[in-house]
Amino acid sequence: MAVRFDAMDTQHTGTGAPEDLPSNWGRWGEDDERGTLNLITGEARARGAAEARTGRTVSLALPIRPTPLISGPFAPSTQDASPVQQMMVYVGSPAPATADVMLVTNHHPRSTHLDALGHTIRDGRVYPGRPVEEAVTPAGARHGSTAAYAAGIATRGILLDLAADGPLPSGHAVTSRDFEAAEERQGVRLESGDALVVRCGWPMTPDPDLPMPGMSLDAVRWMHRRGVSLYAGDIGDAHPALDPACPLPLHRVALPMMGLPLIDAAEVDELAAVCAELGRYAFLLTVAPPRIHGLTGVPVNPLALF
Repeated sequence: MAVRFDAMDTQHTGTGAPEDLPSNWGRWGEDDERGTLNLITGEARARGAAEARTGRTVSLALPIRPTPLISGPFAPSTQDASPVQQMMVYVGSPAPATADVMLVTNHHPRSTHLDALGHTIRDGRVYPGRPVEEAVTPAGARHGSTAAYAAGIATRGILLDLAADGPLPSGHAVTSRDFEAAEERQGVRLESGDALVVRCGWPMTPDPDLPMPGMSLDAVRWMHRRGVSLYAGDIGDAHPALDPACPLPLHRVALPMMGLPLIDAAEVDELAAVCAELGRYAFLLTVAPPRIHGLTGVPVNPLALF
Protein backbone atom coordinates (compact mmCIF):
# COMPACT_ATOMS: atom_id res chain seq x y z
CA MET A 1 0.00 0.00 0.00
CA ALA A 2 1.36 3.43 -0.90
CA VAL A 3 2.15 5.94 1.81
CA ARG A 4 -0.14 8.96 1.88
CA PHE A 5 1.24 12.31 0.83
CA ASP A 6 1.26 13.83 4.31
CA ALA A 7 3.33 10.94 5.66
CA MET A 8 5.89 10.73 2.87
CA ASP A 9 9.48 11.95 2.87
CA THR A 10 9.83 13.37 -0.64
CA GLN A 11 13.60 13.65 -0.25
CA HIS A 12 14.09 9.95 0.40
CA THR A 13 16.12 8.03 -2.19
CA GLY A 14 15.59 4.46 -1.05
CA THR A 15 15.03 1.18 -2.75
CA GLY A 16 11.89 1.76 -4.78
CA ALA A 17 9.65 -0.46 -2.66
CA PRO A 18 5.98 0.67 -2.76
CA GLU A 19 6.19 2.35 0.66
CA ASP A 20 9.26 4.26 -0.50
CA LEU A 21 7.82 5.77 -3.68
CA PRO A 22 6.56 9.34 -4.19
CA SER A 23 2.79 9.43 -3.75
CA ASN A 24 -0.05 11.94 -3.75
CA TRP A 25 -2.69 9.48 -2.59
CA GLY A 26 -4.99 11.40 -0.25
CA ARG A 27 -3.42 14.79 -0.93
CA TRP A 28 -6.48 16.16 -2.76
CA GLY A 29 -9.08 13.76 -1.37
CA GLU A 30 -10.11 10.17 -1.97
CA ASP A 31 -12.19 10.99 -5.07
CA ASP A 32 -9.65 13.19 -6.86
CA GLU A 33 -9.28 12.59 -10.61
CA ARG A 34 -7.03 15.53 -11.59
CA GLY A 35 -3.89 14.58 -9.70
CA THR A 36 -1.01 16.98 -10.20
CA LEU A 37 -3.16 19.21 -12.40
CA ASN A 38 -4.41 20.52 -9.04
CA LEU A 39 -1.05 22.29 -8.83
CA ILE A 40 -2.07 24.54 -11.74
CA THR A 41 -3.33 27.49 -9.73
CA GLY A 42 -4.57 30.79 -11.11
CA GLU A 43 -1.08 32.12 -10.50
CA ALA A 44 0.45 29.27 -12.51
CA ARG A 45 -1.92 29.90 -15.43
CA ALA A 46 -1.16 33.62 -15.32
CA ARG A 47 2.56 32.82 -15.34
CA GLY A 48 1.99 30.77 -18.48
CA ALA A 49 -0.22 33.38 -20.13
CA ALA A 50 2.51 35.97 -19.62
CA GLU A 51 4.77 33.92 -21.91
CA ALA A 52 2.41 34.31 -24.91
CA ARG A 53 3.86 37.58 -26.22
CA THR A 54 4.41 37.15 -29.97
CA GLY A 55 1.39 35.07 -31.04
CA ARG A 56 3.63 32.32 -32.45
CA THR A 57 2.36 28.76 -31.98
CA VAL A 58 4.02 25.36 -32.22
CA SER A 59 2.27 21.98 -32.28
CA LEU A 60 3.69 19.18 -30.17
CA ALA A 61 1.71 16.45 -31.97
CA LEU A 62 2.98 13.84 -34.39
CA PRO A 63 1.21 13.71 -37.76
CA ILE A 64 -0.94 10.62 -38.33
CA ARG A 65 -1.81 9.08 -41.69
CA PRO A 66 -4.91 6.86 -41.26
CA THR A 67 -5.21 3.38 -42.71
CA PRO A 68 -8.34 2.88 -44.88
CA LEU A 69 -10.91 0.78 -43.03
CA ILE A 70 -11.93 -1.54 -45.86
CA SER A 71 -12.01 -5.15 -44.70
CA GLY A 72 -13.01 -4.52 -41.08
CA PRO A 73 -11.44 -3.09 -37.93
CA PHE A 74 -8.25 -4.55 -36.48
CA ALA A 75 -6.06 -3.92 -33.46
CA PRO A 76 -2.66 -2.44 -34.45
CA SER A 77 -0.03 -5.00 -33.45
CA THR A 78 3.16 -3.17 -34.43
CA GLN A 79 4.58 0.34 -34.14
CA ASP A 80 4.40 0.65 -37.92
CA ALA A 81 0.62 0.21 -37.97
CA SER A 82 -1.35 3.45 -38.00
CA PRO A 83 -3.20 4.29 -34.78
CA VAL A 84 -6.16 5.51 -36.84
CA GLN A 85 -8.38 3.49 -39.21
CA GLN A 86 -10.71 5.52 -41.40
CA MET A 87 -13.83 4.74 -43.42
CA MET A 88 -15.08 7.43 -45.78
CA VAL A 89 -18.82 8.05 -46.05
CA TYR A 90 -20.41 9.74 -49.05
CA VAL A 91 -23.70 11.38 -48.12
CA GLY A 92 -26.32 11.11 -50.85
CA SER A 93 -26.05 10.39 -54.57
CA PRO A 94 -24.62 12.45 -56.04
CA ALA A 95 -22.93 13.26 -52.74
CA PRO A 96 -23.27 16.88 -51.60
CA ALA A 97 -21.01 16.13 -48.64
CA THR A 98 -18.56 13.61 -47.27
CA ALA A 99 -17.96 12.32 -43.76
CA ASP A 100 -15.87 9.66 -42.13
CA VAL A 101 -15.86 7.09 -39.35
CA MET A 102 -12.64 6.49 -37.44
CA LEU A 103 -11.38 3.72 -35.18
CA VAL A 104 -8.68 5.21 -32.94
CA THR A 105 -6.15 3.36 -30.80
CA ASN A 106 -5.63 5.83 -27.97
CA HIS A 107 -2.43 4.44 -26.43
CA HIS A 108 -0.18 4.02 -29.45
CA PRO A 109 3.55 4.87 -29.78
CA ARG A 110 2.97 6.79 -33.02
CA SER A 111 0.13 8.89 -31.64
CA THR A 112 0.70 11.89 -29.40
CA HIS A 113 -1.75 11.05 -26.66
CA LEU A 114 -2.70 11.95 -23.11
CA ASP A 115 -2.64 9.18 -20.51
CA ALA A 116 -5.35 9.74 -17.90
CA LEU A 117 -5.00 8.56 -14.31
CA GLY A 118 -7.02 5.40 -14.85
CA HIS A 119 -4.56 4.13 -17.46
CA THR A 120 -2.01 2.28 -15.33
CA ILE A 121 -2.50 0.09 -12.29
CA ARG A 122 -0.33 -0.25 -9.20
CA ASP A 123 -0.96 -3.21 -6.90
CA GLY A 124 -4.52 -3.54 -8.14
CA ARG A 125 -5.33 0.15 -7.72
CA VAL A 126 -5.39 3.31 -9.79
CA TYR A 127 -4.79 6.82 -8.49
CA PRO A 128 -5.54 7.76 -5.71
CA GLY A 129 -5.90 4.22 -4.37
CA ARG A 130 -9.20 3.29 -6.05
CA PRO A 131 -9.54 -0.49 -6.70
CA VAL A 132 -9.23 -1.00 -10.43
CA GLU A 133 -12.42 -3.07 -10.63
CA GLU A 134 -14.34 -0.03 -9.36
CA ALA A 135 -12.48 2.45 -11.55
CA VAL A 136 -12.39 0.75 -14.95
CA THR A 137 -15.12 -1.49 -16.37
CA PRO A 138 -15.79 -3.04 -19.79
CA ALA A 139 -18.14 -0.10 -20.35
CA GLY A 140 -15.34 2.42 -19.80
CA ALA A 141 -13.49 4.21 -17.04
CA ARG A 142 -15.73 5.40 -14.21
CA HIS A 143 -12.85 7.04 -12.35
CA GLY A 144 -9.62 8.55 -13.65
CA SER A 145 -10.81 9.17 -17.22
CA THR A 146 -9.97 12.04 -19.55
CA ALA A 147 -13.36 13.58 -18.71
CA ALA A 148 -11.67 15.06 -15.64
CA TYR A 149 -9.83 17.44 -17.99
CA ALA A 150 -12.95 18.79 -19.73
CA ALA A 151 -12.04 22.39 -18.84
CA GLY A 152 -8.73 21.97 -20.65
CA ILE A 153 -5.16 22.32 -19.45
CA ALA A 154 -3.35 25.65 -19.61
CA THR A 155 -0.16 26.44 -17.74
CA ARG A 156 3.42 27.47 -18.26
CA GLY A 157 5.46 24.90 -20.12
CA ILE A 158 9.20 24.51 -19.65
CA LEU A 159 11.29 22.70 -22.27
CA LEU A 160 14.39 21.00 -20.92
CA ASP A 161 16.39 20.12 -24.01
CA LEU A 162 18.66 17.25 -23.00
CA ALA A 163 19.68 16.74 -26.64
CA ALA A 164 21.04 20.22 -27.37
CA ASP A 165 24.44 18.65 -28.17
CA GLY A 166 23.03 15.52 -29.80
CA PRO A 167 20.71 12.63 -28.90
CA LEU A 168 21.14 11.01 -25.52
CA PRO A 169 23.19 7.80 -25.55
CA SER A 170 21.46 4.47 -25.92
CA GLY A 171 20.24 3.22 -22.55
CA HIS A 172 20.89 6.55 -20.78
CA ALA A 173 19.03 6.95 -17.49
CA VAL A 174 17.76 10.53 -17.22
CA THR A 175 18.31 11.87 -13.70
CA SER A 176 17.71 15.05 -11.72
CA ARG A 177 21.24 16.11 -12.62
CA ASP A 178 20.30 16.12 -16.31
CA PHE A 179 17.29 18.33 -15.58
CA GLU A 180 19.17 20.79 -13.40
CA ALA A 181 22.07 21.03 -15.85
CA ALA A 182 19.56 21.89 -18.60
CA GLU A 183 17.92 24.51 -16.39
CA GLU A 184 21.27 26.17 -15.74
CA ARG A 185 22.31 26.02 -19.40
CA GLN A 186 19.00 27.48 -20.59
CA GLY A 187 18.58 30.04 -17.82
CA VAL A 188 15.18 28.78 -16.68
CA ARG A 189 13.74 27.17 -13.56
CA LEU A 190 10.68 24.96 -13.38
CA GLU A 191 8.20 25.97 -10.65
CA SER A 192 5.26 24.21 -9.04
CA GLY A 193 2.34 23.94 -11.47
CA ASP A 194 4.52 24.12 -14.58
CA ALA A 195 4.36 21.45 -17.29
CA LEU A 196 7.65 19.70 -18.03
CA VAL A 197 8.51 19.04 -21.68
CA VAL A 198 11.62 16.94 -22.31
CA ARG A 199 13.63 16.44 -25.48
CA CYS A 200 16.06 13.54 -25.70
CA GLY A 201 16.52 13.49 -29.48
CA TRP A 202 15.30 9.95 -30.16
CA PRO A 203 12.84 9.01 -32.93
CA MET A 204 9.47 7.56 -32.04
CA THR A 205 10.34 4.26 -33.75
CA PRO A 206 14.01 3.69 -32.85
CA ASP A 207 16.26 0.79 -33.81
CA PRO A 208 14.83 -2.16 -31.85
CA ASP A 209 18.36 -3.44 -31.24
CA LEU A 210 19.35 -0.27 -29.35
CA PRO A 211 18.15 0.19 -25.75
CA MET A 212 16.21 3.44 -25.50
CA PRO A 213 17.05 6.11 -22.93
CA GLY A 214 14.36 6.98 -20.44
CA MET A 215 13.39 8.42 -17.09
CA SER A 216 14.91 7.06 -13.90
CA LEU A 217 13.14 6.90 -10.56
CA ASP A 218 15.43 9.75 -9.47
CA ALA A 219 14.00 11.88 -12.30
CA VAL A 220 10.46 11.06 -11.18
CA ARG A 221 11.31 12.02 -7.60
CA TRP A 222 12.62 15.36 -8.92
CA MET A 223 9.32 15.96 -10.74
CA HIS A 224 7.51 15.31 -7.46
CA ARG A 225 9.72 17.67 -5.45
CA ARG A 226 9.41 20.44 -8.02
CA GLY A 227 5.64 20.11 -8.44
CA VAL A 228 5.45 19.18 -12.12
CA SER A 229 1.79 19.28 -13.19
CA LEU A 230 2.06 17.51 -16.57
CA TYR A 231 4.80 15.59 -18.39
CA ALA A 232 5.37 15.52 -22.15
CA GLY A 233 8.38 14.30 -24.09
CA ASP A 234 9.81 12.55 -27.10
CA ILE A 235 10.66 9.66 -24.77
CA GLY A 236 9.26 8.43 -21.50
CA ASP A 237 10.19 5.13 -19.92
CA ALA A 238 13.24 3.28 -21.20
CA HIS A 239 12.93 0.01 -23.12
CA PRO A 240 14.22 -2.34 -21.84
CA ALA A 241 13.75 -1.20 -18.26
CA LEU A 242 16.73 0.57 -16.72
CA ASP A 243 16.10 -0.70 -13.19
CA PRO A 244 14.44 -4.11 -12.79
CA ALA A 245 13.56 -3.16 -9.20
CA CYS A 246 11.44 -0.25 -10.44
CA PRO A 247 10.68 -0.57 -14.16
CA LEU A 248 8.73 2.07 -16.06
CA PRO A 249 8.82 4.75 -13.33
CA LEU A 250 6.74 7.24 -15.35
CA HIS A 251 3.92 4.80 -16.05
CA ARG A 252 4.21 2.71 -12.87
CA VAL A 253 4.98 5.43 -10.32
CA ALA A 254 4.41 8.96 -11.60
CA LEU A 255 0.99 8.26 -13.14
CA PRO A 256 -0.72 5.87 -10.68
CA MET A 257 0.93 7.09 -7.46
CA MET A 258 1.67 10.78 -8.01
CA GLY A 259 -1.32 11.33 -10.29
CA LEU A 260 0.87 12.89 -12.98
CA PRO A 261 -0.88 12.89 -16.40
CA LEU A 262 1.50 11.97 -19.23
CA ILE A 263 1.60 13.09 -22.85
CA ASP A 264 3.34 10.26 -24.67
CA ALA A 265 5.06 10.56 -28.05
CA ALA A 266 5.25 14.34 -28.16
CA GLU A 267 6.93 15.95 -31.18
CA VAL A 268 9.40 18.42 -29.68
CA ASP A 269 12.05 19.06 -32.35
CA GLU A 270 10.28 22.12 -33.77
CA LEU A 271 9.62 23.37 -30.25
CA ALA A 272 13.33 23.10 -29.41
CA ALA A 273 14.27 24.97 -32.59
CA VAL A 274 11.85 27.81 -31.81
CA CYS A 275 13.04 28.03 -28.20
CA ALA A 276 16.65 28.25 -29.37
CA GLU A 277 15.74 30.89 -31.96
CA LEU A 278 13.87 33.04 -29.44
CA GLY A 279 16.35 32.42 -26.66
CA ARG A 280 13.66 31.38 -24.17
CA TYR A 281 12.44 27.99 -23.06
CA ALA A 282 9.18 28.94 -21.35
CA PHE A 283 5.81 29.24 -23.10
CA LEU A 284 2.09 28.90 -22.57
CA LEU A 285 1.14 25.24 -23.03
CA THR A 286 -2.48 24.34 -23.80
CA VAL A 287 -4.12 20.93 -24.16
CA ALA A 288 -7.86 20.51 -24.86
CA PRO A 289 -8.93 16.84 -24.78
CA PRO A 290 -12.31 16.07 -26.39
CA ARG A 291 -15.16 15.68 -23.92
CA ILE A 292 -15.68 11.95 -24.35
CA HIS A 293 -16.50 10.10 -21.15
CA GLY A 294 -14.92 6.85 -20.05
CA LEU A 295 -11.54 7.08 -21.83
CA THR A 296 -8.23 6.14 -20.22
CA GLY A 297 -6.39 8.19 -22.84
CA VAL A 298 -6.96 10.20 -25.98
CA PRO A 299 -4.93 11.67 -28.87
CA VAL A 300 -4.23 15.36 -28.31
CA ASN A 301 -2.60 18.27 -30.10
CA PRO A 302 -0.70 20.22 -27.43
CA LEU A 303 0.09 23.80 -28.45
CA ALA A 304 2.96 25.97 -27.26
CA LEU A 305 2.31 29.71 -27.53
CA PHE A 306 5.15 32.25 -27.45
